[in-house]
Amino acid sequence: METLALPRRVVERLKTLAEGEGVSLEDFLLEMALRGLDPPDKAREYITAACQLLQAAEEELHGDLRQSSERIWGAAALAVKAYAYWRDGVRLVSHGDLWRYKSKMADELGEWVRDVWNSANSMHINFYEGWADKGDVERGCNT
Repeated sequence: METLALPRRVVERLKTLAEGEGVSLEDFLLEMALRGLDPPDKAREYITAACQLLQAAEEELHGDLRQSSERIWGAAALAVKAYAYWRDGVRLVSHGDLWRYKSKMADELGEWVRDVWNSANSMHINFYEGWADKGDVERGCNT
């Protein structure tokens, strides 16, 4: 993962734009960076980003379990978004979109998709609550 320093006013402006679209700042920036690519190429970039998030999550296991948990969830969300771009050429922008599309994926690929999604969502909860221990987060990385 790379870190980019921007003036606070620029970051606040980007957050406002992202909120206006109903997406996270990270998703907003990723989508901006991929503008102009066709859906299959966007899908490949989303999968690359998901893999990088999982790698970062594994590195965080020895430090910040909450951050590791959120990266696991982010990777799962990006994987669902990648499949939507690849399969149907559509952009998913809300948590509801992700949940609905996950069900479509499970119908096509198998029930394991639901298991992985539920595991990732438990990591998303852990980011906010901090209830999971290292073993739980490790299992999240490996699901």
